[in-house]
Amino acid sequence: MMKSIRQARAVLTVAAIVTAVSSLSACDNMTRRQRDTAIGAGVGGVAGAAIGGNALSTLGGAAAGGLVGNQVGK
Repeated sequence: MMKSIRQARAVLTVAAIVTAVSSLSACDNMTRRQRDTAIGAGVGGVAGAAIGGNALSTLGGAAAGGLVGNQVGK
């Protein structure tokens, strides 16, 4: 049972990464700062999900990543 949970988590993580990468094509009209914020939120969300494994950690990671991404280009 534990093996199937790990496999499901790995599949969902890969799917989230693929979705995030493919959605970056929508960043054509964005400013650099908006793009960095979106990328930071995506990466932070994936990292939060991988570390915490629940919705709250995913949301927290996305928020933190978005803030960091927003401030990088300043």
